[in-house]
Amino acid sequence: MDDFVEISHKGFRFIISKNPVNKSVNSYIKELKKRNVGVVIRACKPSYDTKPLFKAGIQVYDLTIEDGASPSEEMLSIFFNIIKKQFCDSPDDGIAIHCVAGLGRAPVLVAVALIELGYTYEDAVDLIRRKRRGAINAKQLNFLANYKPKSRLKDGKKRSCVIQ
Repeated sequence: MDDFVEISHKGFRFIISKNPVNKSVNSYIKELKKRNVGVVIRACKPSYDTKPLFKAGIQVYDLTIEDGASPSEEMLSIFFNIIKKQFCDSPDDGIAIHCVAGLGRAPVLVAVALIELGYTYEDAVDLIRRKRRGAINAKQLNFLANYKPKSRLKDGKKRSCVIQ
């Protein structure tokens, strides 16, 4: 399995990965720079010092979700504000999202973004699982099946830069 998987749709680029640790953070930064990533979203408890990322010009946001769980509505609101801000400020940059193994919490966040961009939950899950085998557990799949999009990213390339 690739350590970094890119998912793109309607001008949005997401990179799903497992988390780095202090020992691997420099190679992680090198890979993010190669992929033109300006933001990292940590969906797990911190496992590394963020100072090297900030020094490299990469913002880090902590959206800690319990292992095996799905994001709350409040967390999704923060998530979409981060996405909109990043893609409005730097439309060519990608957003890296990671959890511990890159198989649960991070893929669920990307799946929700894809659903907001017009994918059915089945198509979003299929796309992610084709690139990230073993992604999304049964509980998270149920969350996605019941998720109702709220047009938070609907405009795609014509997206509004208004943060809610």
